[in-house]
Amino acid sequence: MSHHGHTAAADPTFTARKRSTLEIVQRVWIYLRPYPWLALATVGCAVLSLAASFAFPKLTQMIIDEIVKGQRVEWLGKAALALAVAFVLRDLFNSLRIRLNNHLEQHVIFDMRRDLFARLQRLPASYFDQRASGDLMTRVTEDVNSVERVLIDGAEQGVVAVLGIVGVTFILFYSNPILAAVAIAPLPLLAGGALWYTLTAHRRYRRQREAASALNAHLMDCLQGIRQIKAFARQPHEDARFAAHAEELRQGTLGIMRAWANYNPAMSLIAALGSVLVLWVGGRHVLAGTMTIGELVGFLFYLALFYEPLARLHSLNQILQAARAAGERVFDILDHDPERESGRTEILPSPLRGEVHYERVSFAYESGRRVLQDITLHARPGETIALVGPTGAGKSTLLNLLPALYEASEGRITIDGCDTRTMSLASLRGAIAVVSQEPFLFNGTLRENILYGRLDATEAEMMQACRAANCHEFIMRLPETYDSRVGERGVKLSVGEKQRVSIARALLRNAPILILDEATASVDTGTERLIQEALERLMTGRTAFVIAHRLSTIRKADQILVLHHGQIVERGTHEELLETGGLYAKLARIQNTSFIEESFEKLESS
Repeated sequence: MSHHGHTAAADPTFTARKRSTLEIVQRVWIYLRPYPWLALATVGCAVLSLAASFAFPKLTQMIIDEIVKGQRVEWLGKAALALAVAFVLRDLFNSLRIRLNNHLEQHVIFDMRRDLFARLQRLPASYFDQRASGDLMTRVTEDVNSVERVLIDGAEQGVVAVLGIVGVTFILFYSNPILAAVAIAPLPLLAGGALWYTLTAHRRYRRQREAASALNAHLMDCLQGIRQIKAFARQPHEDARFAAHAEELRQGTLGIMRAWANYNPAMSLIAALGSVLVLWVGGRHVLAGTMTIGELVGFLFYLALFYEPLARLHSLNQILQAARAAGERVFDILDHDPERESGRTEILPSPLRGEVHYERVSFAYESGRRVLQDITLHARPGETIALVGPTGAGKSTLLNLLPALYEASEGRITIDGCDTRTMSLASLRGAIAVVSQEPFLFNGTLRENILYGRLDATEAEMMQACRAANCHEFIMRLPETYDSRVGERGVKLSVGEKQRVSIARALLRNAPILILDEATASVDTGTERLIQEALERLMTGRTAFVIAHRLSTIRKADQILVLHHGQIVERGTHEELLETGGLYAKLARIQNTSFIEESFEKLESS
C-alpha cells in the first residue's frame, strides 16, 4: 500500500457498482449476436488447428515403435512428411483464427464504444456534476478495450482449451487408463489454485482500474489548467500530486503482478509433478515389458497437450478478472438512466411567440439542497427579463430549468402554453439559444464553431450573423479567416473575441427564446461597446432572460427580478423598484461599482 493512502479509492467518482463475472459476460454476449458467423468460423478454425496438433504424438509413437525398432527405413520419409503436413495445417488454421478473431473484436469494440458515447451524450447534466472528465474518458477508451479483449479472446480461447482438455483426456484414457489416472492426480490442486486466484483477483483489478482513472482525471485537469499552474508556479505541487496517483497505480498493478507471479509458476510446478509421476509409473511399465517406449513417449507428448490448455485457462482467468473490473465501469454508464424522453412527445408550435410562464417552480439538487422556492414569473413575447442577485441566489439554476438541463421538483414551466415536461427535448432546445458567461468553443475552426448554431446555414447567412455580432472584421484579419483554428476551448482568441463568436452562433440559431449569462469579464471599453451592440441586436424581437451583472443592461429590461436565497424578493421595472425603496433601490444607490454582485456583497456586509 502506498503511503499516500487511498487517493483514488476514497473518491466515489471512480467507483462503479459491483457485478458478477457472469453478468458482465452475459452483457458482452449481446454484442456478439450480430456476428454469429464470424464467431463460429473463429471457433471452427481453432478446433481444426487443435485436431491437427493431435497427429504429432501418435506419429512420434509410430516412428519409435514401428520404424526405428522394426527397421522400416522406407516408411521414415512418409512419416516425416505426414508430420510436416500436420504442422502446416495446425498453423494455417491458427493464422485464419487470429484474423477472424481480430475482425470480430474490432466490430465489438466499435459497437460498444459507439453505444457508450451515445449514452454519455444523453445522460442528464447532474451525472456530469459528479464525475471527472478524465475518468469518463478512461472508461470509453481503455475500459472498453479491456472488457472486449477478455470476453472475445477469453470466450474463444476458453472454448478451445476446454475442447482440447476433453479431447486429450479421452485419448489418454483410451490409450492407457492407469497412466491417465496418474496424470490427472494433480487436477484438484490446480482447481483449488484457480479458485483462490479468482476469488481474490477482483479486488486487485478493481483497485488498479480506479487508480488508472484517477491518474487520467488528474492529467486532464492539469492539461486544462496548465495556465493556472504556471501562473501560480505550482509545478512542484502538481508533480507531487501526479506522483501520488502514479504511485497508487504502480502499487495496484504490482499487486496484480505479485499474485500472478506466485500463482502462475505454482500451477506450472504442480503440472510438472504430474509429468514426473507419469514418467515414474510409465518407466516401471516399460521395464516390466507391459508397455513400449513409443507408447510412453507418445503418452508424454499427449500429456503436454493436456497441461498446455490447463495453463491457458489460468491466464484466461487473469484476463477475465481484469475484464470484470473494467466491465463494471463500462456498464455503469450504459445502465445509468438517460435524460427522460418518455412522455416527451409534443412539438412546440411554429412560429413560436416565445411566451414563458414559471408557475410556482421549486428545485432541489439530489443532495436535498433547496435551490429555488416557489418561483412564479411571466415573460411576454419579446420581453427582456433581467435576473439580479448575489452569487448563489439561484439565477443560473432558474435558467437551466428552461431547456430542461434539470427538471423542476415542483411546479411547471410553459412556453406558449405548452408544458415543457411533455415536449421533446429536441423541439424544446431548438427554440432556445444560450450564450453563457464563459463561452465554450470546440477545438476546431471558427467556421465549425459558428455553424454549430445551425449546421445547414449558408456561407452568406453565417457572415451576416458574424457582422451582426461584430466579429466579422476581426475574423477577416486572421491569416486563414473563417478557417482559422481556435485551439482547445478557444484559447487562441481573446475573451471579447470568444464572446462575439458565441453571440454569432446564437444569432445563427435564430431561436425565439434567448438565455444570456452576461459576461463579467473585464474587457476594454471599445470591446465592451462592440459586445453590448452585438447583444442588443441578438435580443431584438426575442424573449430574453439575462443574468445581469451590469447596471446598463438592467435599466433597459422590461422586468427586473431580484433573487435572494432562491426566492424572488422584488420585481418590477428599474423606475418602479427605485420607488419601492427596497433591496434594489439600495443597490442602485451604491452604484460605484460596475458589477452588481460586488454591490450585493457590500450591502450584506454593512
